Amino acid sequence: MDLRVPLIPKAVVRSLLVGALAMAGVSIPHAVASATAPTAVTDPASLVNPFIGTANGANDFPGADSPFGMVQWSPDTSPTRPPGGGYAYSDSTLMGYSLTHVPGPGDPVAGDFPILPSLGAVNTSANATFSHTNETADAGYYSLTTDDGIKTELTTTTRSGMARFTFPATAQTANLVFKMGHSEAADSGVTFTYVSANEASGQETTGNFGGHSPKYTVYFDMVFDQPITAHGTDYVSFGTSSTATTAVQAKVGLSYVSAADAKGNWQAENPNPAFDFATVHTHAHNAWNTLLDRLAVSGGTSTQQTVFYTALYHSLLFPQVFSDSNGEYLSADGKTVETVDAGHSAFYTTFSGWDIYRTQAQLTALADPTVAGDIAQSMVDDYTQSGQFPKWSLNNGESYDMAGDPADDILADYYAFGARNFDADTALQDMVTEATDTTGNNIRPGLAYLEQLGYLPDDGTYSSATPPHYYASASTTLEYASNDAAISFLAKALNDPTDQAAFINRAQDWRDLFDSGTGFIQPRNLDGSWMSGFSPTGGSGYCCDRPSVYFAEGDSWQYTPMVPFNIRGLAAAEGGEAKLNTFLDTDLSSFTGGGGHADLTNEPSLDIPWEYDYTGRPVKTQAAIRKIQDQVWTDAPGGLAGNDDLGTMSAWYVWSALGMYPETPGTADLALGSPLFPKVAITLPSGKKLTVKGDNAADDAPYVRSATWAAGTTGTARAWNNAYAPTNALTSGGTLDFALGSSAPTKAWASSAAAAPPSYQGSAG
Repeated sequence: MDLRVPLIPKAVVRSLLVGALAMAGVSIPHAVASATAPTAVTDPASLVNPFIGTANGANDFPGADSPFGMVQWSPDTSPTRPPGGGYAYSDSTLMGYSLTHVPGPGDPVAGDFPILPSLGAVNTSANATFSHTNETADAGYYSLTTDDGIKTELTTTTRSGMARFTFPATAQTANLVFKMGHSEAADSGVTFTYVSANEASGQETTGNFGGHSPKYTVYFDMVFDQPITAHGTDYVSFGTSSTATTAVQAKVGLSYVSAADAKGNWQAENPNPAFDFATVHTHAHNAWNTLLDRLAVSGGTSTQQTVFYTALYHSLLFPQVFSDSNGEYLSADGKTVETVDAGHSAFYTTFSGWDIYRTQAQLTALADPTVAGDIAQSMVDDYTQSGQFPKWSLNNGESYDMAGDPADDILADYYAFGARNFDADTALQDMVTEATDTTGNNIRPGLAYLEQLGYLPDDGTYSSATPPHYYASASTTLEYASNDAAISFLAKALNDPTDQAAFINRAQDWRDLFDSGTGFIQPRNLDGSWMSGFSPTGGSGYCCDRPSVYFAEGDSWQYTPMVPFNIRGLAAAEGGEAKLNTFLDTDLSSFTGGGGHADLTNEPSLDIPWEYDYTGRPVKTQAAIRKIQDQVWTDAPGGLAGNDDLGTMSAWYVWSALGMYPETPGTADLALGSPLFPKVAITLPSGKKLTVKGDNAADDAPYVRSATWAAGTTGTARAWNNAYAPTNALTSGGTLDFALGSSAPTKAWASSAAAAPPSYQGSAG
């Protein structure tokens, strides 16, 4: 018999010891550290893989962009040209490099001013072929050498772009073809102007997002470091070089006000007369590093680091700067040229509201509270100028796409996560006005029904305005409930007890659509009867202005759990925590929708796996989140499923990798999962640090055995047995340390009723 004791790794020994002490309530010195410190990432921008999300329907773009930038200079491919992103990894034909893109919006949009370098006789309808082996990209940089030997390199500043087109040695003419009138949507008012021997400009009017009417006009101005030797109505040429390659460099400015402002943008942000591409590229790279490093990862595999920082990068592309370097921007109603408010750096627009309120808005405020505050003030100004908050706005036009009044959640999210440099009192006043206007408004159709019945009836009559508006009776009722809860949370933060109480009470109207007989949220008629023929897998649709669609982009399996502010109340309605757990077990038996399952490739399901935290089974949250991470997110073009929706899906991944999630919009409440990395140090809006540690962190170790919390920088670590982050984690900072394992612990951590994250039930109880 071999009596030798097997050698146990030090990390495992420490994990077991920390767990045992913590469960016993023993204080643990904050200075205790693992035997081997994980390696810290020093250049996160270089880890970004912009090709993630360019397949599998995510519709991200791989080209150059700066944080929240106006210019997204990226390739558009044929024949697919996916909506918004413009680039399909499966394509091998390039139609041009256009100046504007939107990551995964779901409908054709942007793709303004595609520019294609070419050789020889000008053919304005020609494309170029390419191979991915000749293509590279990271944060703020893109490069492709097409099969004709032309190398294109792109980088950006906030409002301008810079390109270097390197043509092969040839006797053929080097050209740049401007494919005017070839944005993703219909164009009008297209002009191309030869300005001078080294400058060209142009404009076009386009838009019609989601089939709706709002349009925008966009302008560009481009200057070259080589003289133009010939030009036409949509091209410029630069002569030939038969003995050596010739590089043509270009600076381009974009504006939604005028061509003069477009020129002013590149002059302000790239004034160097030397056309120094390398310096501009370095500046873009450094700008991304500054922002990405606010969530500083240590340890993990190189693949995990790439997926994480790419997701964070995708999360911080939009909303975009809309104002020019001189402060000018076109008003929300399109009638006047406005100037950025004093004390703010820019006006922002393009809000995918129904999507971003769930994950991306909170992450923006955490990562860059100054920008988030400017975005919030832009939303307040939008209301002042147009009489409504943005819902799904594209540039200065409102499409009214999707359901609910998401601006309420977004503004409350920004405030809760530390963005305070905006007029929050005016924001709250406007939110209340919009949420109580029963005479009818385009953002909240059906409010009169909500006041009279407590729900939107499936057989009701809604706005007949043009464009048509989403209502999707059942899911919009739930959206309004979350919107109202967010108003309540902001009212509480601003010491307004009257609105705090009124709106959290009205938020409980979700109960009016909960059928205790079936255990599902389902549509109801004007007379109070349940809609006949209901199926929990039916009623899903995209265009929600017809009676057959009562759930927007989902079904009742996906929407019944969507009461993120009162999951305790939902459990009670289901008949107790055990009943809700059974529901969640079925719902999460698959993650890609259909057949009575959640769909973690789309927004209505994003909250679902975190709800076990509220029902005494956080271990199931930990297991489900890790499975979803492994199945949906990879370091590959298809490594993100479903539209990225302006960074919403990517932001979900970032939160999940941190081991926490903003389950309740409008609050700083963070439900806990388990961290993917040994250490992430988050720079908070206050400048303090929140460090999240995962002792023994690994892909196959999702289970929390115990946790400790040490507040601030000098606090003593004490056992943390709650399924939510400490309330002062985002203000005072500190260290949240998890002891992780590969198998579920016998005694589940944070499983008591008192350990659940907060639910907000109002006076309904």
